[in-house]
Formats: sequence, structure tokens, C-alpha cells
Amino acid sequence: MANTDQAKGAFDKAIGKVKEVAGELTDNKKLETEGKAQQVKGEAKETKGDIKDAV
Repeated sequence: MANTDQAKGAFDKAIGKVKEVAGELTDNKKLETEGKAQQVKGEAKETKGDIKDAV
């Protein structure tokens, strides 16, 4: 069962991907980089949630 951290992580990853693609399409490197960073943040939250589930 997904916990809050996993859900928030998935949301951050999705929003990050949208920002990354929007940055690529508009040639906005700052937005693209923000998107990639948000995806990494989402991965970290998901991992934290996975660890909580395992314990």
C-alpha cells in the first residue's frame, strides 16, 4: 500500500517531468533544470516511502 511519501514522490516526479518537457519545448534551460531537480526530489521521497513500508 502506498504511503504519503510515495504519493508525494510520484506527484513531484510527474510535475518535474512536465516542467522538464516544457523547458525543452520552449528552450528554457532554467525550467528544464528545475524539472529534473524536482524529479530527483520525487525519487528521494518515493525511496523514503519504500523504506517506511519495509520497516
